[in-house]
Amino acid sequence: MIDEEKLEMVPEIPEIEPVPGSIVLGRFQPFHRGHIALIEWAYEEKESEYLRIIIGSANRPQSPENPWNWKERKEMICSWIENEHPEWKFEIIPIPDINNPPKWVEHAEKYHGKSGLLLTSDKETQLLYEQKDWRTKYLEFENRESFEGWRVRETCKMLSTVIETDAVKQILSETIHESVIELLIEKDYLRRLPFLGPNVENVG
Repeated sequence: MIDEEKLEMVPEIPEIEPVPGSIVLGRFQPFHRGHIALIEWAYEEKESEYLRIIIGSANRPQSPENPWNWKERKEMICSWIENEHPEWKFEIIPIPDINNPPKWVEHAEKYHGKSGLLLTSDKETQLLYEQKDWRTKYLEFENRESFEGWRVRETCKMLSTVIETDAVKQILSETIHESVIELLIEKDYLRRLPFLGPNVENVG
């Protein structure tokens, strides 16, 4: 079990508080097509010049639920944006967990700014932010089950020892963008998965 009290607060809180903006949150473990749909919608709905993409669980140690660190997840997001939306203006901001939902928004505001616009597909997150006087917009997903993070991770795990890269690409392309698959293969980000132990919970 992880001792929540010993989680490091990394990265550190920025010295200058960010101005309010439009934000979209996710763990992106890994960055998949469900996230793409959310972020493309959020970019169209944003009310600021830049879209702030917030990477949660930035301080979590490697585990079956958190196989990739925040820098690797940032790589995934950037590889997709560079391929599909090179004209976009965006920021990627990692935020560490505190494992305290009622205090999450107050904690996160130190990293992403206060009282802006939250763009989300998660009702619980929407409620937390609205309780702190944020404006929100909600995206209703169809076939959400197909893009649950744990399902995508399990598929990645099953394919982690497959040598034939074309087969890996074909199967993963149903849920992960091709540019991200290329990164996962090129950087060897799949092979660690069987060695992280059994899953203990299903999270997004």
